[in-house]
Amino acid sequence: MQTLVREMRGIPLFLLKEYLQEMGGTPDGENIIRAEGWKVTLERMEPFRLGSLAVGQTRLTIEIEDHLVEGFMAQFGKKTLRAGA
Repeated sequence: MQTLVREMRGIPLFLLKEYLQEMGGTPDGENIIRAEGWKVTLERMEPFRLGSLAVGQTRLTIEIEDHLVEGFMAQFGKKTLRAGA
């Protein structure tokens, strides 16, 4: 079992929850999504500020079985990929 911590900027908390549910998770309380072999706890953080710009941030604490890490992170990475112009 591993615990991974990731901080995400610019993706709203509700959307991260949706992505995790699309990956097979189910809500377990307000900010926890669980599936067989993994659990993600989401925590809203203070916005990241750069001058007058403020961008929302969320900390994800991922508790996951070792053999699921690579596939989970690849799938989650695709869901959260953002391309700029």
